[in-house]
Amino acid sequence: MNFAPSVAAKLNLNTNDVTAVLELFAEGATIPFIARYRKDKTGALDEVQIQQIQDESKFQQEFSERKAFIEKTITEQGKMTEQLQAKINDATTIAELEDLYLPYKPKRKTKAQTARENGLEPLALLILQQGNIHPLTEAAAYLNENVLTVEAALQGARDIISEMVNEDAQVRAGMRRMFEDKATVQAKVLADKEAEGIKYKDYFDFSEPISKIPSHRLLAVMRGFMEGVLRLAIAPEEEEALALIEDIFVKSGNEAGCAGEESCERRLPPPAAGEPRK
Repeated sequence: MNFAPSVAAKLNLNTNDVTAVLELFAEGATIPFIARYRKDKTGALDEVQIQQIQDESKFQQEFSERKAFIEKTITEQGKMTEQLQAKINDATTIAELEDLYLPYKPKRKTKAQTARENGLEPLALLILQQGNIHPLTEAAAYLNENVLTVEAALQGARDIISEMVNEDAQVRAGMRRMFEDKATVQAKVLADKEAEGIKYKDYFDFSEPISKIPSHRLLAVMRGFMEGVLRLAIAPEEEEALALIEDIFVKSGNEAGCAGEESCERRLPPPAAGEPRK
């Protein structure tokens, strides 16, 4: 019942009518029963509207419970900040909540965790700041019994930065939109499967944007994949995906800022006339 006002506001319905529907659901009533026999209580809402109330109330309850769990977990870790709390409060989907929670979520041991245990997080953060430093020189200060070479120190720093990029909520939201809007479904026949999978011959060398592919073709490709006939990939253009990440994280063209000269040249704006690149 606590969600009745917010459900009503979301669906632009009368709060009393929504409350009545939720009370009837709590009593075990079904959608057809409510629509047919309880019109006097619900303002004559139809089955579609009642279904929307059920779906929205379920979402809001799940969202509220997940939000409370995430807030409690991060707070108990001592890592909740005002900025993070504001982002959690602004989230409107469970996916957004999960993206914000991911860096704090218990996980199996990763290369990044090992690197942190070896004292390499300060080096990673220093590189990520992209100041005018020489990573090779800075890395030499982080050698120890577990990190024996400069290259090992830099690799550990890269592992930490990679995990930070992967867990960044802005990156994940942008990539999710890119997959939804610009990904391509690609299928190719597996070696020596041509005869066995002849019914899928139209998809032996197939490519189509996911935003345009009809459901029957997508289902056919999925069946071919599940039957071991087709190799399936769904992804946007790699260069475009990398550009999205670089736009968020690459802030300078110095040694700390770019993985390579080509990346720097592609992502950074040209310098003013007579000025060197930063």
